[in-house]
Amino acid sequence: MGAKKKAAVSRLAIEGELTIYVAAELKEKIAAALQLEQPLEIDLSQVGEIDSAGIQLLLLAKRECDNRQRPVAFLKPSPAVLDAWQLCNLGALFAPAPETAA
Repeated sequence: MGAKKKAAVSRLAIEGELTIYVAAELKEKIAAALQLEQPLEIDLSQVGEIDSAGIQLLLLAKRECDNRQRPVAFLKPSPAVLDAWQLCNLGALFAPAPETAA
């Protein structure tokens, strides 16, 4: 049985804060990733702080991917991200993708 070739994926890793102070810059990065017309993966493992602007950006990414019928995966959400999702009752909406073997 041959190995399956993994489809091209746009991967965006967010490090540090996901707050209003970096929202404009991150919105541009998300928009650029969406232009590549590939499934989108957003790595949230290094997010130390998130506020409502950060949650709005994640909602934007999800909505735009849904509108384009493109998969989006929110990978390894940090404790800060999980807490924010729980506070806003968004855990099910942003359910992390299952981990895959490298």
